[in-house]
Amino acid sequence: MYLPRHFEVSDPARLHALMRAHPLATLVTHGDDGLDANHVPLQLDASAGPHGTLRGHVARGNPLARRAVDSEILVIFQGHERYISPSGYATKAGHGKVVPTWNYCAVHAAGRLRTIDDPGWLLAQVSALTAEHEAGLARPWAVADAPADYIDRMLAGIIGIEILIDRLIGKWKVSQNQPPANQASLIAALGDDPMAALIREQQQQ
Repeated sequence: MYLPRHFEVSDPARLHALMRAHPLATLVTHGDDGLDANHVPLQLDASAGPHGTLRGHVARGNPLARRAVDSEILVIFQGHERYISPSGYATKAGHGKVVPTWNYCAVHAAGRLRTIDDPGWLLAQVSALTAEHEAGLARPWAVADAPADYIDRMLAGIIGIEILIDRLIGKWKVSQNQPPANQASLIAALGDDPMAALIREQQQQ
């Protein structure tokens, strides 16, 4: 990832927070058939390993399930993104030397992939994943709400994946390259858009 220094974020807490807030990750692998990408919701265990460990599951029919042990993998988490119009810049009225751009936040986690074919591990993983994303609902669903034999059949169709992260980098492209006047005017123009909060947060770093 192209990463100018002023866009770089290395604070593990901020990187982990984005990964948790946007758990649907893009998993990129390279094998005999070339590049492949899959989109998989992952859970982060920040306490496992120097940069954390990611866990999830995929269908047994997915080629990812047949990757060799310790296959190299790149996992991409995409945070909030927003087209930025030059109309939001204060300097547009002064000299007009402004162009559109795109603001975004992203985290790249590189590591080694291993697959886990263990019913107990899979049940614990899907139960934890479900509980995490059902927690905010008025009537949260739990894996135990479904018949046990049905869940057993569903588990038989998936395989677990675990990625020990050995490299973690973040990019917050949120108008750091603009003068303070443009940052302020852009925050005002964006209103309650999450990008306004991200620009404001970056100003405080």
